[in-house]
Amino acid sequence: MSAEEREMGRKVYISFKTEDLAYKTAIQSMENLDYVDKSLNTPIDSDDEDYILRRIRADYLYDSTVTVFLIGDYSAEDRGAYEQRFIKRELQASLYSSESHTKNGILGVVLPAVRDKVFGGSYLCTQCNGNHNLVSVNDSTVVSEFSYNYYIPNGKCSHSEDERYCVLARWEDFKENPGDYVERAFEKRTAAIAKKTRVRP
Repeated sequence: MSAEEREMGRKVYISFKTEDLAYKTAIQSMENLDYVDKSLNTPIDSDDEDYILRRIRADYLYDSTVTVFLIGDYSAEDRGAYEQRFIKRELQASLYSSESHTKNGILGVVLPAVRDKVFGGSYLCTQCNGNHNLVSVNDSTVVSEFSYNYYIPNGKCSHSEDERYCVLARWEDFKENPGDYVERAFEKRTAAIAKKTRVRP
């Protein structure tokens, strides 16, 4: 990390559904989070979806380094492509690498309303006879851009932390130490698993 980044924190973009605006606002007021806010705070005044997305990429996402994806009741792939068009494209832009910009780290923050839907406790695996934690990151909880890059196919019955690109945190844990989770997501950008991500699963 450069001295400037240490002084100013990571550049964070927050991807969220309008229904979860209160949580975005809460993150922006966290005193224990040292970051540069690259989020869109005022809606872009246009009905042209392509123009809106070009503006988001050019003005907000292009120099961010971590995207925080708020996972709530309205974040699932199952809600339909049209309903999820903005968060899907925000995550696609975050996962895209080019000569001028590397992909962002992705941090999914599970909001209280869906905590029990996502985190289901432990279970006995019939494949390896071991205990695993049930974490439901799938089309009924998140968009596919997040689920694929959280559970990148590996042919195994479980994933270690090194085998996931996306980082996941409960809202309650994130509030306690947001900078730690942002840093974990940032570090994934240069981890070996970063080579296995997909922009459009």
